[in-house]
Amino acid sequence: MYRRTLLSLLLGGAALGILAAPAAAQVREDPSAYPSQTIRMVVPFAPGGASDFAARLIQPGMSEALGKQIVIENRAGAAGNVGMDVAARGAPDGYTLFLGNVGTVSINPYLYSDLTVKPERDFIPVTIVADTPGILIANPKFPPNNAKEFVAYAKANPGKVNFASPGSGSLNRLEMELFRKANGMDMTHIPYKGGAGPAVADIIGGHVEVMFTTISSAINHVKGGRLKALGVTTRDRVQALPEAPTLVEQGFPDNVSASWQGLLVPKGTPRPIIDKIHAAAVKAMSDENVRKRFLDSGTIPVTNRTPEEFKTFLEADAKKWSQVIKDVGATPD
Repeated sequence: MYRRTLLSLLLGGAALGILAAPAAAQVREDPSAYPSQTIRMVVPFAPGGASDFAARLIQPGMSEALGKQIVIENRAGAAGNVGMDVAARGAPDGYTLFLGNVGTVSINPYLYSDLTVKPERDFIPVTIVADTPGILIANPKFPPNNAKEFVAYAKANPGKVNFASPGSGSLNRLEMELFRKANGMDMTHIPYKGGAGPAVADIIGGHVEVMFTTISSAINHVKGGRLKALGVTTRDRVQALPEAPTLVEQGFPDNVSASWQGLLVPKGTPRPIIDKIHAAAVKAMSDENVRKRFLDSGTIPVTNRTPEEFKTFLEADAKKWSQVIKDVGATPD
């Protein structure tokens, strides 16, 4: 089913003429002249989620630093795999950027056995740009008011609680699978296509009871009373939402995790171009207004000193989540 979905989406893009040129295309431009045209940033999720939020925050500053407009291209589908495939097919000339995240880069390659894109083979890491803690949210009418009550309620109602996620292979799904398995909870997974926005909207609407998501995707709804926070996935309380207790302080010390977003480019991109993109991202992230907006949303603004540092981080992250997938027996729905 996954292969058919991905193939149909990709063929649909090809019919519209919007797929990028194969990565094998030769770079004709002198790297010293880069950039000389508009750059696209492929975001593999729908508008409204953490990745889209991060992309739109760094876009203006990076465009200014590079002297050319960066256009955001949301290519949602198949847990981010459609967008990742589109970006991987981009020519290695610096005009295709990929805003990857923990799901697409560190999780999907170990969850989908027929995934044709291999991030470590098909991309070059540039820098991380954001680290976003997770939050366990519920509809305000859902009886439990904290994580302990949630566990008790789910165990008392086996098979009757639905949990949402922004994709079968998403970090948020694995966070819940870990939590569910550790606490003996029988629940039903409801996967959504694209970013967290559609899933969060259905939590608000009462169509699904609960989910893990990024704080940036839910913070305004929590503050506005449209959602309630059952716990956050950090060791210490989050500055932007200090009233929300951590899962650790509620007696769940193993549930510490966070999402990340980072820039990658197709393999073969010349190092001088990579260095320009890295420098532009670091400059954009140094803007105090950008940093404040990240922090206010519950997201930690961060960059790597070098692309190699980001590469080392990605290797460790992939090792961690591939083991989690194996331990919980996670598979695409």
